Amino acid sequence: MAHRPPILLIDSASLYFRAYFGIPESAAQAEDGTPVNAVRGFLDMLATLIRGRGADRMVCALDYDWRPAWRVDLLPSYKAHRVAPQGGEVVPDTLSPQVPMILEVLAAVGITTVGATGYEADDVLGTLSVTQPGPVEVVSGDRDLFQLVDDARPVRLLYVGRGVAKLDDCDDAAVRARYGVPADRYADFAALRGDPSDGLPGVAGVGDKTAARLIERYGSIAGILAALDDSDSSFAPGLRAKLVAARDYLAVAPTVVRVALDVPLPELSTALPTAPVDPERLLDLAGRWNLAGSARRLVDALAARADA
Repeated sequence: MAHRPPILLIDSASLYFRAYFGIPESAAQAEDGTPVNAVRGFLDMLATLIRGRGADRMVCALDYDWRPAWRVDLLPSYKAHRVAPQGGEVVPDTLSPQVPMILEVLAAVGITTVGATGYEADDVLGTLSVTQPGPVEVVSGDRDLFQLVDDARPVRLLYVGRGVAKLDDCDDAAVRARYGVPADRYADFAALRGDPSDGLPGVAGVGDKTAARLIERYGSIAGILAALDDSDSSFAPGLRAKLVAARDYLAVAPTVVRVALDVPLPELSTALPTAPVDPERLLDLAGRWNLAGSARRLVDALAARADA
């Protein structure tokens, strides 16, 4: 049976934030001086991924709601430090205008984008990872998405912590080697350890190693909470006190951290085009925003895939 090429599920915000901070604004501007560093870097990342992974399908997931109310209701601290004074997420002033540019270019090329009201891009990626035919490769620099790794389907995380050119291609063994827990226990592990970047306090005094030991012994946060109520269970006195103090947090944190896998999504065309669906529009956008090089590299990557 022939090996089926993977579908690439792109965490768009993760990549365009990385592109924005990785390329100086002075190095990528339109003729009128408008920064296009995030657009240029994002397009180059897609071209590199298409060439390097041999994918024939791609979806770029979008954050329609970066801080869903249902998560905040459970844990008010969730991403609270990233709320701008006027509301919304803190985003650099020169990045915000580039996001619509990226979406226009993707539409002209014919690469599908999708988001869902009330859900983060992570949830869209999670749902696609269990509903799209495998193999699946999720591309992100967000550690929460380690929980999607599933060798059986298979679903891998292409972690871009060191950039797209140096992807960490992660299966379940890689997650275990990195954190000491299997991928399907990563959400509970992360809730125990906490993550300041997401406003997750974790359990005071519990770091990676202690969290991994707890998951190994009790299986999940539900198992830990059950053990706390069992007089025969043996916790070190100090650790028991810390877990008891965090009981209310632990009751809700797994739901907050766990990526939704049942987001209602429309029917999608996931196939990568072999050429731009609207070449005249792409030429116009590339000329207006000084993106000719990046647009050409993306188009060439699509053509090379078609010829492979």
